[in-house]
Amino acid sequence: MLDAMDVLLYVFAVNTLRAEFGLSNAQAGLVSSLTLICSAAGGFLCGALADRLGRTRMLVWTILLYSVASAGTAFSTGLGSLLFWRGLVGFGLGGEWSAGAVLVAETWPDETRARATGFMQSGWSVGYLLAAGVTAFVLPRFGWRVLFLTGIAPALLALVIRRGVAEPAVWLDRNRSETKSAGLAVIFQPPLLRKTVGATALAASVLFAYWGLFTWLPGFLSAPTEHGGAGLSVVLTSAWIVPMQIGAFFGYISFGWIAERVGRRSAFLIYVITAAVLVPVYGSSRSPGMLLLLGPFVGFFGSGYFSLFGAMLAELYPTEVRGAGQGFTYNCGRAFSALAPFAVGSLADRHGLGPALALNSAFFIAGAVMIFALPARGGLDIVNQRGV
Repeated sequence: MLDAMDVLLYVFAVNTLRAEFGLSNAQAGLVSSLTLICSAAGGFLCGALADRLGRTRMLVWTILLYSVASAGTAFSTGLGSLLFWRGLVGFGLGGEWSAGAVLVAETWPDETRARATGFMQSGWSVGYLLAAGVTAFVLPRFGWRVLFLTGIAPALLALVIRRGVAEPAVWLDRNRSETKSAGLAVIFQPPLLRKTVGATALAASVLFAYWGLFTWLPGFLSAPTEHGGAGLSVVLTSAWIVPMQIGAFFGYISFGWIAERVGRRSAFLIYVITAAVLVPVYGSSRSPGMLLLLGPFVGFFGSGYFSLFGAMLAELYPTEVRGAGQGFTYNCGRAFSALAPFAVGSLADRHGLGPALALNSAFFIAGAVMIFALPARGGLDIVNQRGV
Protein backbone atom coordinates (compact mmCIF):
# COMPACT_ATOMS: atom_id res chain seq x y z
CA MET A 1 0.00 0.00 0.00
CA LEU A 2 2.63 2.51 1.05
CA ASP A 3 5.15 1.83 -1.70
CA ALA A 4 2.32 2.32 -4.21
CA MET A 5 1.47 5.64 -2.60
CA ASP A 6 5.06 6.89 -2.81
CA VAL A 7 5.55 5.79 -6.43
CA LEU A 8 2.19 7.10 -7.63
CA LEU A 9 2.40 10.55 -6.09
CA TYR A 10 4.47 11.43 -9.16
CA VAL A 11 1.78 10.06 -11.47
CA PHE A 12 -0.84 12.34 -9.95
CA ALA A 13 1.44 15.38 -9.90
CA VAL A 14 2.85 14.84 -13.40
CA ASN A 15 0.97 17.69 -15.11
CA THR A 16 1.92 20.11 -12.31
CA LEU A 17 5.57 19.08 -12.61
CA ARG A 18 5.44 19.43 -16.38
CA ALA A 19 4.28 23.01 -15.98
CA GLU A 20 6.80 23.71 -13.19
CA PHE A 21 9.84 22.50 -15.12
CA GLY A 22 8.64 22.89 -18.73
CA LEU A 23 8.71 19.15 -19.49
CA SER A 24 7.30 17.46 -22.58
CA ASN A 25 5.15 14.33 -22.30
CA ALA A 26 8.17 12.28 -23.36
CA GLN A 27 10.39 13.84 -20.64
CA ALA A 28 7.69 13.31 -18.01
CA GLY A 29 7.41 9.70 -19.14
CA LEU A 30 11.20 9.36 -18.96
CA VAL A 31 11.06 10.02 -15.20
CA SER A 32 8.66 7.13 -14.73
CA SER A 33 10.78 5.00 -17.04
CA LEU A 34 13.89 5.62 -14.96
CA THR A 35 11.93 4.75 -11.82
CA LEU A 36 11.11 1.38 -13.35
CA ILE A 37 14.69 0.77 -14.55
CA CYS A 38 16.00 1.46 -11.07
CA SER A 39 13.30 -0.75 -9.57
CA ALA A 40 14.67 -3.57 -11.72
CA ALA A 41 18.18 -2.97 -10.36
CA GLY A 42 16.79 -2.89 -6.81
CA GLY A 43 14.92 -6.11 -7.39
CA PHE A 44 18.00 -7.90 -8.76
CA LEU A 45 20.28 -6.84 -5.91
CA CYS A 46 17.87 -6.99 -2.98
CA GLY A 47 16.38 -10.32 -4.07
CA ALA A 48 19.84 -11.90 -3.96
CA LEU A 49 20.63 -10.16 -0.65
CA ALA A 50 17.35 -11.43 0.80
CA ASP A 51 18.58 -14.97 0.17
CA ARG A 52 21.75 -14.23 2.14
CA LEU A 53 20.65 -11.73 4.82
CA GLY A 54 16.96 -12.44 5.33
CA ARG A 55 13.60 -11.43 3.87
CA THR A 56 12.50 -9.20 6.75
CA ARG A 57 15.82 -7.36 7.03
CA MET A 58 15.83 -6.41 3.34
CA LEU A 59 12.16 -5.42 3.54
CA VAL A 60 12.94 -2.88 6.28
CA TRP A 61 15.96 -1.38 4.52
CA THR A 62 14.16 -0.94 1.19
CA ILE A 63 11.11 0.68 2.82
CA LEU A 64 13.40 3.22 4.48
CA LEU A 65 15.11 3.94 1.16
CA TYR A 66 12.01 4.68 -0.91
CA SER A 67 10.43 6.70 1.91
CA VAL A 68 13.41 9.04 2.24
CA ALA A 69 13.75 9.33 -1.54
CA SER A 70 10.07 10.15 -1.99
CA ALA A 71 10.39 12.99 0.49
CA GLY A 72 13.60 14.05 -1.26
CA THR A 73 11.60 14.62 -4.45
CA ALA A 74 10.19 17.72 -2.76
CA PHE A 75 13.60 19.36 -3.17
CA SER A 76 13.85 18.82 -6.93
CA THR A 77 14.89 21.83 -9.00
CA GLY A 78 14.60 20.42 -12.50
CA LEU A 79 14.59 17.30 -14.63
CA GLY A 80 18.01 16.10 -13.40
CA SER A 81 17.22 16.13 -9.69
CA LEU A 82 13.75 14.75 -10.38
CA LEU A 83 15.38 11.79 -12.16
CA PHE A 84 17.77 11.27 -9.23
CA TRP A 85 15.14 11.12 -6.51
CA ARG A 86 12.62 9.07 -8.48
CA GLY A 87 15.41 6.67 -9.41
CA LEU A 88 16.07 6.03 -5.71
CA VAL A 89 12.34 5.55 -5.14
CA GLY A 90 12.35 2.94 -7.87
CA PHE A 91 15.36 1.11 -6.42
CA GLY A 92 13.60 0.83 -3.06
CA LEU A 93 10.34 -0.25 -4.68
CA GLY A 94 11.95 -3.09 -6.63
CA GLY A 95 13.88 -4.33 -3.63
CA GLU A 96 10.85 -4.14 -1.37
CA TRP A 97 8.73 -6.30 -3.70
CA SER A 98 11.45 -8.92 -4.08
CA ALA A 99 11.87 -9.31 -0.32
CA GLY A 100 8.20 -8.91 0.62
CA ALA A 101 6.68 -11.23 -1.98
CA VAL A 102 9.09 -14.03 -1.05
CA LEU A 103 8.33 -13.43 2.64
CA VAL A 104 4.59 -13.87 2.07
CA ALA A 105 4.96 -16.86 -0.26
CA GLU A 106 7.24 -18.70 2.16
CA THR A 107 4.96 -18.04 5.13
CA TRP A 108 1.62 -19.28 3.73
CA PRO A 109 0.74 -22.92 2.91
CA ASP A 110 0.25 -24.15 -0.64
CA GLU A 111 -3.54 -24.31 -0.51
CA THR A 112 -3.92 -20.64 0.42
CA ARG A 113 -0.78 -19.11 -1.11
CA ALA A 114 -2.56 -17.62 -4.16
CA ARG A 115 -5.13 -15.94 -1.92
CA ALA A 116 -2.44 -14.65 0.45
CA THR A 117 -0.36 -13.12 -2.34
CA GLY A 118 -3.54 -11.68 -3.84
CA PHE A 119 -4.33 -10.02 -0.54
CA MET A 120 -0.78 -8.64 -0.37
CA GLN A 121 -0.99 -7.36 -3.94
CA SER A 122 -4.34 -5.66 -3.21
CA GLY A 123 -2.41 -3.17 -1.10
CA TRP A 124 -1.24 -1.60 -4.35
CA SER A 125 -4.78 -0.51 -5.24
CA VAL A 126 -5.28 0.87 -1.73
CA GLY A 127 -2.02 2.82 -2.16
CA TYR A 128 -3.27 4.13 -5.49
CA LEU A 129 -6.39 5.39 -3.74
CA LEU A 130 -4.31 6.86 -0.96
CA ALA A 131 -2.12 8.71 -3.47
CA ALA A 132 -5.25 10.05 -5.18
CA GLY A 133 -6.74 11.24 -1.90
CA VAL A 134 -3.53 12.82 -0.62
CA THR A 135 -3.03 14.57 -3.97
CA ALA A 136 -6.59 15.91 -4.07
CA PHE A 137 -6.20 17.34 -0.57
CA VAL A 138 -2.58 18.54 -0.56
CA LEU A 139 -1.73 19.60 -4.12
CA PRO A 140 -4.34 22.39 -4.59
CA ARG A 141 -3.76 23.75 -1.05
CA PHE A 142 -0.06 23.35 -0.34
CA GLY A 143 1.64 22.58 -3.65
CA TRP A 144 3.64 19.69 -5.02
CA ARG A 145 6.62 20.02 -2.67
CA VAL A 146 4.50 19.39 0.41
CA LEU A 147 2.80 16.56 -1.47
CA PHE A 148 6.08 14.68 -1.84
CA LEU A 149 7.11 15.37 1.74
CA THR A 150 4.19 13.17 2.82
CA GLY A 151 6.09 10.29 1.21
CA ILE A 152 8.25 9.91 4.32
CA ALA A 153 5.32 8.26 6.14
CA PRO A 154 6.12 4.62 5.16
CA ALA A 155 9.39 4.84 7.12
CA LEU A 156 7.30 4.41 10.27
CA LEU A 157 6.13 1.03 8.99
CA ALA A 158 9.73 -0.20 8.88
CA LEU A 159 9.93 0.07 12.66
CA VAL A 160 6.80 -2.05 13.06
CA ILE A 161 8.09 -4.73 10.67
CA ARG A 162 11.51 -4.83 12.31
CA ARG A 163 9.97 -5.50 15.73
CA GLY A 164 7.07 -7.78 14.85
CA VAL A 165 7.70 -9.78 11.65
CA ALA A 166 9.83 -12.93 11.85
CA GLU A 167 11.87 -14.52 9.09
CA PRO A 168 10.05 -17.42 7.35
CA ALA A 169 10.67 -20.87 8.83
CA VAL A 170 11.87 -22.29 5.51
CA TRP A 171 14.59 -19.61 5.26
CA LEU A 172 15.64 -20.12 8.88
CA ASP A 173 15.83 -23.89 8.35
CA ARG A 174 18.08 -23.38 5.33
CA ASN A 175 20.38 -21.13 7.38
CA ARG A 176 20.56 -23.61 10.24
CA SER A 177 21.57 -26.35 7.81
CA GLU A 178 24.35 -24.02 6.58
CA THR A 179 23.11 -24.27 3.00
CA LYS A 180 24.32 -21.04 1.48
CA SER A 181 22.66 -18.97 -1.21
CA ALA A 182 23.72 -20.38 -4.58
CA GLY A 183 23.79 -16.97 -6.25
CA LEU A 184 22.19 -15.50 -9.32
CA ALA A 185 24.08 -17.66 -11.85
CA VAL A 186 22.13 -20.82 -10.90
CA ILE A 187 18.87 -19.50 -12.32
CA PHE A 188 20.50 -19.34 -15.77
CA GLN A 189 21.48 -23.00 -15.72
CA PRO A 190 19.35 -26.08 -16.41
CA PRO A 191 16.85 -27.02 -15.13
CA LEU A 192 15.94 -23.46 -14.05
CA LEU A 193 16.98 -21.62 -17.22
CA ARG A 194 13.77 -22.34 -19.15
CA LYS A 195 11.64 -21.18 -16.23
CA THR A 196 13.71 -18.02 -15.86
CA VAL A 197 13.32 -17.09 -19.54
CA GLY A 198 9.59 -17.83 -19.57
CA ALA A 199 8.86 -15.96 -16.34
CA THR A 200 10.87 -12.95 -17.49
CA ALA A 201 9.02 -12.78 -20.82
CA LEU A 202 5.66 -13.04 -19.07
CA ALA A 203 6.51 -10.33 -16.54
CA ALA A 204 7.88 -8.04 -19.27
CA SER A 205 4.67 -8.29 -21.30
CA VAL A 206 2.13 -7.52 -18.61
CA LEU A 207 4.30 -5.01 -16.73
CA PHE A 208 4.70 -3.01 -19.95
CA ALA A 209 0.93 -3.06 -20.37
CA TYR A 210 0.30 -2.08 -16.74
CA TRP A 211 2.77 0.80 -16.53
CA GLY A 212 1.93 2.07 -20.00
CA LEU A 213 -1.72 2.24 -18.97
CA PHE A 214 -1.73 3.28 -15.31
CA THR A 215 1.17 5.73 -15.45
CA TRP A 216 -0.79 7.85 -17.90
CA LEU A 217 -4.38 7.33 -16.73
CA PRO A 218 -4.42 10.36 -14.36
CA GLY A 219 -2.72 12.41 -17.08
CA PHE A 220 -5.29 11.20 -19.63
CA LEU A 221 -8.21 12.08 -17.37
CA SER A 222 -6.87 15.58 -16.58
CA ALA A 223 -5.39 16.49 -20.00
CA PRO A 224 -7.43 18.88 -22.22
CA THR A 225 -9.60 17.23 -24.85
CA GLU A 226 -7.64 18.94 -27.64
CA HIS A 227 -4.60 16.97 -26.45
CA GLY A 228 -6.45 13.67 -26.50
CA GLY A 229 -7.44 13.73 -22.83
CA ALA A 230 -10.76 13.66 -21.00
CA GLY A 231 -10.55 17.26 -19.71
CA LEU A 232 -11.35 16.57 -16.04
CA SER A 233 -10.10 18.77 -13.19
CA VAL A 234 -7.42 17.55 -10.74
CA VAL A 235 -10.05 16.89 -8.08
CA LEU A 236 -12.35 15.03 -10.50
CA THR A 237 -9.40 13.02 -11.80
CA SER A 238 -8.70 11.80 -8.28
CA ALA A 239 -12.41 11.11 -7.78
CA TRP A 240 -12.63 9.07 -11.01
CA ILE A 241 -9.58 7.05 -9.95
CA VAL A 242 -11.36 5.90 -6.77
CA PRO A 243 -13.89 3.48 -8.37
CA MET A 244 -11.17 2.25 -10.72
CA GLN A 245 -8.91 1.29 -7.83
CA ILE A 246 -11.81 -0.20 -5.88
CA GLY A 247 -12.26 -2.42 -8.92
CA ALA A 248 -8.52 -3.19 -8.87
CA PHE A 249 -8.72 -4.13 -5.20
CA PHE A 250 -11.42 -6.69 -5.88
CA GLY A 251 -9.48 -7.88 -8.93
CA TYR A 252 -6.44 -8.65 -6.78
CA ILE A 253 -8.48 -10.26 -4.02
CA SER A 254 -10.67 -12.37 -6.30
CA PHE A 255 -7.84 -13.72 -8.46
CA GLY A 256 -6.79 -16.30 -5.87
CA TRP A 257 -10.35 -17.57 -5.44
CA ILE A 258 -10.94 -17.75 -9.20
CA ALA A 259 -7.58 -19.46 -9.74
CA GLU A 260 -8.44 -22.13 -7.17
CA ARG A 261 -11.59 -22.97 -9.13
CA VAL A 262 -10.55 -22.72 -12.80
CA GLY A 263 -6.75 -22.90 -12.50
CA ARG A 264 -4.13 -20.15 -12.38
CA ARG A 265 -3.51 -20.13 -16.12
CA SER A 266 -7.20 -19.89 -17.05
CA ALA A 267 -7.79 -17.14 -14.50
CA PHE A 268 -4.83 -15.18 -15.87
CA LEU A 269 -6.15 -15.48 -19.43
CA ILE A 270 -9.59 -14.21 -18.42
CA TYR A 271 -8.04 -11.11 -16.85
CA VAL A 272 -5.52 -10.09 -19.52
CA ILE A 273 -7.70 -10.76 -22.57
CA THR A 274 -10.57 -8.76 -21.08
CA ALA A 275 -8.14 -5.93 -20.26
CA ALA A 276 -6.90 -5.94 -23.86
CA VAL A 277 -10.47 -5.37 -25.07
CA LEU A 278 -11.35 -2.70 -22.49
CA VAL A 279 -8.31 -0.41 -22.81
CA PRO A 280 -8.96 0.94 -26.34
CA VAL A 281 -12.63 1.50 -25.48
CA TYR A 282 -11.66 3.46 -22.36
CA GLY A 283 -9.02 5.52 -24.19
CA SER A 284 -11.43 6.50 -26.95
CA SER A 285 -14.17 7.70 -24.56
CA ARG A 286 -14.59 11.39 -23.70
CA SER A 287 -17.80 11.03 -21.72
CA PRO A 288 -17.22 11.52 -17.98
CA GLY A 289 -20.10 9.17 -17.24
CA MET A 290 -18.75 6.41 -19.48
CA LEU A 291 -15.25 6.79 -18.01
CA LEU A 292 -16.70 6.50 -14.52
CA LEU A 293 -18.67 3.40 -15.52
CA LEU A 294 -15.78 1.63 -17.24
CA GLY A 295 -13.18 2.55 -14.61
CA PRO A 296 -13.87 -0.29 -12.12
CA PHE A 297 -13.69 -2.87 -14.91
CA VAL A 298 -10.41 -1.46 -16.22
CA GLY A 299 -9.04 -1.59 -12.69
CA PHE A 300 -10.35 -5.12 -12.03
CA PHE A 301 -9.05 -6.78 -15.20
CA GLY A 302 -6.08 -4.48 -15.83
CA SER A 303 -4.52 -5.11 -12.41
CA GLY A 304 -5.83 -8.25 -10.73
CA TYR A 305 -3.67 -10.72 -12.68
CA PHE A 306 -0.61 -9.56 -10.71
CA SER A 307 -1.80 -11.77 -7.86
CA LEU A 308 -0.48 -14.67 -9.94
CA PHE A 309 3.16 -13.62 -9.64
CA GLY A 310 3.82 -13.84 -5.91
CA ALA A 311 2.70 -17.47 -5.72
CA MET A 312 3.84 -18.70 -9.13
CA LEU A 313 7.35 -17.21 -9.19
CA ALA A 314 8.10 -18.37 -5.65
CA GLU A 315 7.21 -21.95 -6.58
CA LEU A 316 9.55 -21.98 -9.57
CA TYR A 317 12.73 -21.75 -7.46
CA PRO A 318 14.21 -23.59 -4.45
CA THR A 319 14.75 -21.71 -1.19
CA GLU A 320 18.44 -20.97 -1.67
CA VAL A 321 17.81 -18.99 -4.89
CA ARG A 322 14.16 -18.02 -4.46
CA GLY A 323 14.84 -14.35 -3.77
CA ALA A 324 17.33 -14.12 -6.62
CA GLY A 325 15.06 -15.93 -9.10
CA GLN A 326 11.89 -14.09 -8.21
CA GLY A 327 13.72 -10.78 -7.96
CA PHE A 328 15.40 -11.21 -11.35
CA THR A 329 12.42 -12.40 -13.40
CA TYR A 330 9.87 -9.92 -12.09
CA ASN A 331 12.23 -6.97 -12.08
CA CYS A 332 13.76 -7.74 -15.44
CA GLY A 333 10.18 -7.43 -16.65
CA ARG A 334 10.04 -4.10 -14.83
CA ALA A 335 13.20 -2.98 -16.65
CA PHE A 336 11.56 -3.69 -20.00
CA SER A 337 8.37 -1.99 -18.87
CA ALA A 338 10.41 1.17 -18.30
CA LEU A 339 9.95 1.74 -22.02
CA ALA A 340 6.18 1.94 -21.55
CA PRO A 341 5.72 5.43 -19.98
CA PHE A 342 8.18 6.92 -22.48
CA ALA A 343 6.61 5.08 -25.45
CA VAL A 344 3.07 6.10 -24.52
CA GLY A 345 4.21 9.66 -23.79
CA SER A 346 5.94 9.88 -27.17
CA LEU A 347 2.85 8.60 -28.98
CA ALA A 348 0.73 11.04 -26.98
CA ASP A 349 2.85 13.98 -28.20
CA ARG A 350 1.83 13.05 -31.75
CA HIS A 351 -1.62 11.49 -31.44
CA GLY A 352 -3.02 12.43 -28.01
CA LEU A 353 -3.11 10.44 -24.80
CA GLY A 354 -6.33 8.51 -25.46
CA PRO A 355 -5.17 6.85 -28.69
CA ALA A 356 -1.70 6.24 -27.22
CA LEU A 357 -3.18 4.12 -24.41
CA ALA A 358 -4.33 1.54 -26.97
CA LEU A 359 -0.70 0.44 -27.44
CA ASN A 360 -0.93 -1.45 -24.18
CA SER A 361 -3.53 -3.89 -25.48
CA ALA A 362 -0.88 -5.60 -27.62
CA PHE A 363 1.17 -6.34 -24.52
CA PHE A 364 -1.81 -7.75 -22.63
CA ILE A 365 -2.26 -10.16 -25.54
CA ALA A 366 1.46 -10.98 -25.46
CA GLY A 367 1.08 -11.91 -21.80
CA ALA A 368 -1.76 -14.27 -22.70
CA VAL A 369 0.63 -16.07 -25.05
CA MET A 370 3.62 -16.11 -22.67
CA ILE A 371 1.71 -17.77 -19.81
CA PHE A 372 1.93 -21.06 -21.72
CA ALA A 373 5.74 -21.03 -21.38
CA LEU A 374 5.43 -21.78 -17.64
CA PRO A 375 4.04 -24.68 -15.60
CA ALA A 376 0.69 -24.09 -13.95
CA ARG A 377 2.32 -24.83 -10.58
CA GLY A 378 5.97 -24.75 -9.62
CA GLY A 379 6.32 -27.93 -7.59
CA LEU A 380 9.59 -27.11 -5.80
CA ASP A 381 10.46 -27.17 -2.10
CA ILE A 382 8.07 -24.36 -1.10
CA VAL A 383 5.11 -26.58 -2.03
CA ASN A 384 3.55 -28.90 0.55
CA GLN A 385 6.10 -28.28 3.30
CA ARG A 386 4.66 -28.21 6.79
CA GLY A 387 3.92 -24.58 7.66
CA VAL A 388 5.16 -23.19 4.33
